[in-house]
Amino acid sequence: MMKTLVFATGLACGISLASGAYAADKVTLQLKWVTQAQFAGYYVAKAKGYYKDAGLDVTINPGGPDVAPPQVIAGGGADVIIDWMPSALASREKGVPLVNISQPFKKSGLELTCRKDTGIKTPQDFRGKTMGVWFGGNEYPFLAWMAKLGIKTNGSPGGVKIFKQGFNVDPLIQKQADCISTMTYNEYWQLIDSGFKPSQLVVFKYSDEGVGTLEDGLYVMQDKLKNPAFVAKMAKFVKASMKGWDYARKHEDEAAKIVLAADTTGAQTYHHQRQMMGEIAKLLDPGNGELDPKDYERTVKILLSGGSEPVITKKPQGAWTHAVYQAMK
Repeated sequence: MMKTLVFATGLACGISLASGAYAADKVTLQLKWVTQAQFAGYYVAKAKGYYKDAGLDVTINPGGPDVAPPQVIAGGGADVIIDWMPSALASREKGVPLVNISQPFKKSGLELTCRKDTGIKTPQDFRGKTMGVWFGGNEYPFLAWMAKLGIKTNGSPGGVKIFKQGFNVDPLIQKQADCISTMTYNEYWQLIDSGFKPSQLVVFKYSDEGVGTLEDGLYVMQDKLKNPAFVAKMAKFVKASMKGWDYARKHEDEAAKIVLAADTTGAQTYHHQRQMMGEIAKLLDPGNGELDPKDYERTVKILLSGGSEPVITKKPQGAWTHAVYQAMK
C-alpha cells in the first residue's frame, strides 16, 4: 500500500512539474533579417536564460528577403516584430496597426555608399546617377531623403534612377549602380572585405544628412495592448531583451559567438559577426530602450516631408506607447 502511495505521489509531482514546465508564457519574435549580430541582444537573452528566468518561452524566427515582418504579425505569425519605424508607420497608414513598445536602437546605421570614381562628392551630385535601393519597407528613408533634396526618383531628367538592390554589394562592385544602400555594421564592411579601400568610397550617413530615422524597434498589434496579460508578458520580454543587449554590448566577443551558434544556415562567420557587433554597439540606446518621443517626432517629420510624395500622408496617432515600460515598475 505504501509503495502505491509513493508511486501516486511521485506521479502527481511529475504532473505538477510538467505543468510548471509548460506554464512559461510563449512569445514569438519575428526578426527583420537573417540571424546576425544585428539581433544579438535577443539571442544572448535566450542563450543566457534571461527569458527563461522571466517565465518566458521565446521563439526567435529569422527573417529574409521574402519575409515582411508587418505581414507576418498581421497574419498572426508573431507576437512581436522588429522593424524600422518608416516601414512600421507606412504599414500602419495602410491598415496594419503596429505600435512601437520599445526602441533598443537609438541611432540609424543606414548609409548610401558611392564609388569615388563616379565624381560624386555631395548629395547634389546624385542627379543623373543610378542608386541601389532596398525595398520591402527599407526604401522609405531613401525616398524621404530624395524628397528633401528635391530630387525625383522616377528616372526623369535631373533626377536619379533607382536600381532595385538585392541584399548584397554586387551592384557597386560590378558598376551596375553608382551608389548602393549599406549599413554601418554590414554591407560597408563587405565592400572593404571585397577589396575596396575607404579612400575609394564616398559615404553619406543618413544621420549626418538629417534624415536618420529610427531602426530596429519592437512592434506589436494595437488590439493586443488592450489585454493587461499581454502587456505584462511584453514587459517581461522587453526587460529580458534589454538585459541581453546590455550583456552583448559589454561582451562583444561572446555575443558574436552566441549569434554564430544560433545561425543554422552556416552562412555567417565569426569575423563578420564580431565586426558587426562592434558597430551595432554604437547604435544602441544607452538606457533601457524606452522610446524618446523626440526621436519619434523627428522620424515622423522626415517621413512627412516628401512634398507630393511623402512616405506617410498624415501624422500618426497611437503609433507608440510606454505602457510596457510602465508595467515593469
